[in-house]
Amino acid sequence: MLQILSGFGFLTGATYPLRVLAVLRRAPRLWSYLAIPILVNVVVGIALYAGLLLPSLRATEELEISLSNRLDSLLVNLPAWLGFLRFLSSGVDFLLDFLLIVLLFLFTGFLLVQFGTLLGAPWYGQLSEKMEELRTGKVEIVEVGIFRDIGRAILFELKKLGLGMAIGIPLLVLNLLPGLGTLMATIGGVTLTATIICLDFLDGPSERRRLSFRKKLSIVLTSLPASAGFSLVCMGLITIPLLNLITIPLCVAGGTLFWCDRVYPKLPKAGSQGKLNKTSGVPNP
Repeated sequence: MLQILSGFGFLTGATYPLRVLAVLRRAPRLWSYLAIPILVNVVVGIALYAGLLLPSLRATEELEISLSNRLDSLLVNLPAWLGFLRFLSSGVDFLLDFLLIVLLFLFTGFLLVQFGTLLGAPWYGQLSEKMEELRTGKVEIVEVGIFRDIGRAILFELKKLGLGMAIGIPLLVLNLLPGLGTLMATIGGVTLTATIICLDFLDGPSERRRLSFRKKLSIVLTSLPASAGFSLVCMGLITIPLLNLITIPLCVAGGTLFWCDRVYPKLPKAGSQGKLNKTSGVPNP
């Protein structure tokens, strides 16, 4: 019954960013690991909002005016009995304005996640480690060396880019079909964005165990629908301007909690060769 009420885990997954607040209340020392990531996000956010968001808002406004003028020119010569179409055009204008602004904020928030987590990776890594240690009593790390570690980080970003292109380009083509094609492309675009965001926020504990990209993607898919609830809430949180400077670190911590609760128990027993317990510095039993 609880499974049904929680949407088979969807609603439970959606609560993880908020669960972090309860953990921080019980362990206030963790706030110190949020300070620098928030500062990094402020710097990156200022750059993105000043260099991208404000010019894009002006361009969006010009596009809206142009589309509105074209629509008005089509409606001006309509007979009186079709006058109701003018009211419909006002509704279309409002809906278009809303969708364009939401998509713009979502895109800006998505970029903030990508650049913010990349630049703040060392501090996000520490935050994730502390959350895992608090949740499971230990932190498991497979040591591979700094150069291989950097190579894995670069490869992870390239594979995310490849995934985005492999799915995003067909979606753009599908978007050329009016009506159903646009709807399917929109749903596909949201799903793709949510998947990449989920990969980012679950990456801390996954990368410490040096899982492959395919395994990381498999974790996202096999954790459905809980991972969908988690990623969609995170999408909403990173879309809100200024607030996302704070919510991104919360989503990183929430991703670690999600991983510890819903992924870790399903993994093979700890203690595989090369895996270390960081808290004790000895191989796991």
